[in-house]
Amino acid sequence: MFTALALSLAQLGDRAILSVLRKSLLLTLAVFILLGGAIWWGVNRLLDGWTYNGSLAAAAALIVSVLALWLTFRAVAIAIVGLYADTIVAAVESRHYPRALATARDVPMAQSVRMGLASAARFVGVNLLLLPAYLALMVTGIGTAALFLAVNAWLLGRDLGDMVAVRHLSPAELPEWRRRTMARRFLLGLAVTGLFLVPVLNILAPVLGAAMATHYYHRSRR
Repeated sequence: MFTALALSLAQLGDRAILSVLRKSLLLTLAVFILLGGAIWWGVNRLLDGWTYNGSLAAAAALIVSVLALWLTFRAVAIAIVGLYADTIVAAVESRHYPRALATARDVPMAQSVRMGLASAARFVGVNLLLLPAYLALMVTGIGTAALFLAVNAWLLGRDLGDMVAVRHLSPAELPEWRRRTMARRFLLGLAVTGLFLVPVLNILAPVLGAAMATHYYHRSRR
């Protein structure tokens, strides 16, 4: 785990990875501006009909917008970095696993888009389904946080692992690979979920996660 993180951090200066980081950050910012504006406008209009205090409605709309964006940051960031994941994986393979790169398949942009959107949909859908459990576990003090970390480690480990595996495995081979690597991918997802919780590092977490997943995939096959 620490080796994968250290190698990924050391490669952040690569031109290809810096390009992905710049494009993904700009696109994430644009999506958040549009999404935040839409949420603020919708909540403000809804609350404006319930109260004559426009300032109160605007303040409440702002709070809801910020909370919604914070909760969906991981989904949006991973979905967007998924568009460029092939570039990150190829850069890591070029430096550390050239033999694997020689036999890798390029992932079409359409497939990358589908995988990114599916990742975001799974994150939002699963966490919405578990919302009653999150609320019920709040009385335990740590239950909500523990369940959130566990569930999202599983989701993130699956998605990051697939970003690499699709370059080297056929669709028929993926289910068996997922079954065999479930524990390792959970640990990977847990580590990257932790990065999302650290200020500054959370901005780099999607790119670092894709790089770490590449190291995890190839080092586990040695």
